[in-house]
Amino acid sequence: MKYILFFLFASFFSTAQVTKEQLNVMPWPQNISLSEGSFALTKNFKVNITGAPNERIFVGATNFLRRLDGRTGMFFNQGFITGLNEVPEAQLQINCVRGGKIDLYEDESYSLDITPNKITLNATTDVGALHGMETLLQLLQNTNNSFYFPVSKTSDFPRFTWRGLMIDGARHFMPVDVIKRNLDGMAAVKMNVFHWHLVDDQGWRIEMKKHPKLIQMASDGNYYTQEEIKNIVKYAADRGILVVPEIDVPGHGSAILTAYPEIGSKVEILNVGNGEKGQQLKQIQKYDLERNAGIFTPTLDPSNPKTYELLSSIFDEVCPLFPGKFFHIGGDENEGKDWDSNPKIQEFKKKHKLANNHELQTYFTMQLIPMLKKHNKELMGWEEIMTKNMSKDAIIHSWKGANEGQMAGQSLVDAVKGGYKTVLSNGYYIDLMYEVADHYAVDPMPKNVALTNEEKARILGGEAPMWTELVTPATIDSRIWPRTAAIAERLWSSENVTDINSLRKRLKTVSFRLEELGLTHLKSKEGLLRNISNNQKSDALLDLSNVCEPLKGYTRNSDGTEYKMYSPLTLFADVCTPDASDAVDFDQAVLNFLKDKSAENQSVVISYLNKWVKMDSDLNVLSNNAPLVQPLLPLSKKLKDISQQLLLKIDKKENVDSSVLNNLLEKCNTKEHADVELAVYNSLKKLVQA
Repeated sequence: MKYILFFLFASFFSTAQVTKEQLNVMPWPQNISLSEGSFALTKNFKVNITGAPNERIFVGATNFLRRLDGRTGMFFNQGFITGLNEVPEAQLQINCVRGGKIDLYEDESYSLDITPNKITLNATTDVGALHGMETLLQLLQNTNNSFYFPVSKTSDFPRFTWRGLMIDGARHFMPVDVIKRNLDGMAAVKMNVFHWHLVDDQGWRIEMKKHPKLIQMASDGNYYTQEEIKNIVKYAADRGILVVPEIDVPGHGSAILTAYPEIGSKVEILNVGNGEKGQQLKQIQKYDLERNAGIFTPTLDPSNPKTYELLSSIFDEVCPLFPGKFFHIGGDENEGKDWDSNPKIQEFKKKHKLANNHELQTYFTMQLIPMLKKHNKELMGWEEIMTKNMSKDAIIHSWKGANEGQMAGQSLVDAVKGGYKTVLSNGYYIDLMYEVADHYAVDPMPKNVALTNEEKARILGGEAPMWTELVTPATIDSRIWPRTAAIAERLWSSENVTDINSLRKRLKTVSFRLEELGLTHLKSKEGLLRNISNNQKSDALLDLSNVCEPLKGYTRNSDGTEYKMYSPLTLFADVCTPDASDAVDFDQAVLNFLKDKSAENQSVVISYLNKWVKMDSDLNVLSNNAPLVQPLLPLSKKLKDISQQLLLKIDKKENVDSSVLNNLLEKCNTKEHADVELAVYNSLKKLVQA
C-alpha cells in the first residue's frame, strides 16, 4: 500500500500546476499564459533549427543545450548543433525566418509554445530566437527527481531598443575573460548594447599600430590587441549584442596627452620683456597618466589643426574594428580651465564668434562628425555635447541627476524636445552601490512630462554604467550582478511590471543561474573573506558582511584620492554588496513582527538579534590573528550593543530607557568604519520606535 501512495504522491508533483508566481523569468515577458500539464525532459531531448538564420544560431543553440544539460545532469545524446534541419523529429523546434542584424530596431520578438510532447520557438530573426532560448531555460522546473517545462504560451518583445551595459576598461583594465563573461550575462537577461569605455585619464586601452606611443606610454602595458577587440565584437554579435566603443575627448585627456603633449591646451606664459608684447607662450611638453579618480584639467586643444589630424588618423584605425554604426566620443566633464588660461585658444574663440567654452566644445565635436561619417558611424556623446548648434544626428547620452543641480533626467527631456535621439543612464549608475529598488524605479520614459509620439520614439532606452575606479577584475561582477538584471527588466518588460517583491524573489534564482556563465559575483566573496580572516573559517565575518553595504554615491573615495588606481580593493567594503541579504530579510521580519506580534514572528526577530550578539564575540576572537578584522570591531560592537537592549525589550519584556535605545541606534547610523554602513539601521529604528 505504501508503494502505491508513494507513486500517487510522485505523480501528483510531476503534474502539479505551476503558477506565474512560481516562475523565475527575467525580464518578465510581455505575455505568458500557463496551462495544465508539463513537458518532461529526458536524455533524448534534441534541438532542430529551420529557416534562414545567421550562423550565430548554432552557437546559441549549442550553448543552450549544454547549459540545460549542466542543470539537469542528463547526458543529452545530442552534442554540437552545426546545421539546419539536422534532427527533424527533435522535441524543440526553432524556426527563424531570417538572419538578424546587430543593430537597433531589429526584430527581437519571439513566441514560445510548450505542449506535453513538443516545444516550438518561432522568431522572425535568430536574435529573437536567442532571447526565446533564454526564456525557455528560465522556465525549467523540477520535482524531487525530474525536470520539466510547464505547458505554456509566451509571446515577447522588448519595450526599448537600447538596453545597454557600459564597462569602463580604462580606470582598471578588464581582461578579455571579464568582458566575455559579462557579455554572456547580458545575453542571459536580453540586453543588446555593450558600451566599451576604452580611453580615459588613467589609460589608453586600444592597440594602435600607426600610433604605438599611445600603448607604449599611456597604457601601463594593459590594453586590448586589435585581434582581441575583433574577437570580442564577434563574441558579442554571436549573442545578439552590439558593441559601441568610446574614446573620451576633448576632456579626460591625460592618457592621449601623455603620448602627444603637443595637442594639449595647457601653456605657460613666459615673461621675456616688458608688458604683453614681452610675453611668450610655452607649450607644456609633459603630461602623466592619472592615478586618482575625479575630474582633471588636461584637455585637447580645439584650435590646433594637429589635434584633428591625430584624431582622424585614430578613427581611421579604430573604426574598422567595430562594425556597428555608433561611436561614443565622451565629451563630458570638460571644465575648460586650460582653455581659459590659453590666450591662443581665447583668440580662436573670438575669431570664430564662439561665446563660451560650451560653444567651443560644440565646434570641436562638429569636426569629429565627418571623421566618423567616413566610416558610416553616428556620433554619440554624454549630455554635455548638446548645444543649440550640435548636429541633430548626434545621440545624447543623459547622465546627470538632481545632485548636479537639475531635475533627474532633465537632459533626456531637453534632448527629445530638441530633436535628438537619447539614451538614459541617470538612475542606472551601478557603480554607486545603490539598492536594486532604486534602479528598478527609474524608467526611461518620463512621467508627468507631455511628449508627442515622435518625441517618445527618440527615447532609445537606457544603459547601466559600470565605472571602475573602485573595482578590479575580481570584484567587478559583484558590482554589476544581479542588480543589472533588474535594469534589463525595466528596459524590456511592460512599464506596469513594477512589483519589487516579485523582482527580489526572481532575482535570487536568476543570480545563482548566472554562475553557469562563469560570472563570479557570488563566489568571489569567499576568496575576499579568506583574505580578511587570514584564512580562518568564520561564520561571524560572513554574517557581518550580510548586514553591511559599501558606502553609496561617491562617499567611499572622498575627493577621488583615498583610493588610487593601484590601491588595494581586497577589503571588507569590496566583499559587501548593495541589498545585503540578511538586511533585506531582517526588514521583512521586522515588518511582519510589527504587524502581528505573534510568537512565531517574534522568534524570527530575536534570532537575528541573538546572532549579532554572538557575531561580535566571535569577531573579537577572530581578530586575534587577523589584522584586517580590527577595523570592523567598532561597527560590530555597535550592532551588538543595540541588539542586547532590544532583546531585553522584546524577549525579556523589560522596560528599556528610550534615550538609551535612541543613543545606541544613532551610533549604528555611521559611515566611519571600513567604508561600509549598517544596512539594518532603518529596520532597527522601526523596532526602537515601535
